[in-house]
Amino acid sequence: MKEKILKLKERLQELDRQLSLPDVAADHQRFTALSREHSDISKIMEVGEPYLRAVNELEGHKEIIEANEDPELVDLARAEMDELKSSIEKYEEQLRVLLIPKDPDDHKNAIMEIRAGTGGDEAGIFAGDLFRMYTRFCERHHFKTDIMSSNPSERGGFKEIIFSIEGHNVYGTLKFESGVHRVQRVPETETQGRVHTSAVSVVVLPEAEEVDVQIDPNELRIDVYRSSGPGGQSVNTTDSAVRITHLPTGLVVSCQDEKSQLKNKNKALKVLRTRLLDLAIAEHNSEIAAQRKSMVSTGDRSAKIRTYNYPQGRVTDHRIGLTLYKLDRIMEGEIEELIEALQVEERSKQLEMVAAQPSE
Repeated sequence: MKEKILKLKERLQELDRQLSLPDVAADHQRFTALSREHSDISKIMEVGEPYLRAVNELEGHKEIIEANEDPELVDLARAEMDELKSSIEKYEEQLRVLLIPKDPDDHKNAIMEIRAGTGGDEAGIFAGDLFRMYTRFCERHHFKTDIMSSNPSERGGFKEIIFSIEGHNVYGTLKFESGVHRVQRVPETETQGRVHTSAVSVVVLPEAEEVDVQIDPNELRIDVYRSSGPGGQSVNTTDSAVRITHLPTGLVVSCQDEKSQLKNKNKALKVLRTRLLDLAIAEHNSEIAAQRKSMVSTGDRSAKIRTYNYPQGRVTDHRIGLTLYKLDRIMEGEIEELIEALQVEERSKQLEMVAAQPSE
């Protein structure tokens, strides 16, 4: 552990030097990347520095005991060694958590896609309820949301809605929301008072930056058409809606929420770039699927991850077996307890994997 922390300390000093260089400061992309690395290592060194001091002090005490020249100093050194060892163990436990490799996409903004599944009109209504829940959560955490594309359902809610979320560590916060969300309640259209079960799929993707995915304009087919809303009524009288087809993959993205064709095109390209990045990530993850099989974030978006039971006022996350009887507050965006529990479980699984690896 000591060698790892010493290397990080050296790296932090090197980052300090690089960040002070004029050519680095002039390169926004490089400066941002180095600053992010500096911040991550600085957090580790908040524990690493006192750990190194304790280790050095313990080694000094061992030298005093081995020299065995001054009996009083030897007794004093022995008396302090147990306390130092206890402190070192606590520091090492904290450092093992801090040294868990981070998902490189955690710091990114995210794009969330919510789609109605089984359940007809009720699924669309619940898709709208989830959209409201997530936007309320974003407001609480000062995340900025922007609707990229939406397809409202006739009885309320959405058949599909796609929106971007910007802020600090957005993807790392919301990535565990991907999966099938099931609702059990009596629909407004139900006259017999029977509880129905409907499902909505949620996908959370790290927003791709231009440096992540390069798109060849020659591989795109761009169609423009007149926007329309629920029921087919005309929304405007200009060809402002945009449909982009990525020919190599067959991915199709449409956007018609803006009155400007250019804005719709830019939004559609952002969604396309993010989906292409997701394809690349999925391909990479499939190669390490066996390693991640037991972890919370399986990436299987067809899996039922959560049930919202209205008659009992409860929400159950099936991945970690957590049930909370505060459905009304959760639907108002208070989902922090769920998110934090999932993050703790993920860290626990990662620690188990690290512990199972052979020592260096």
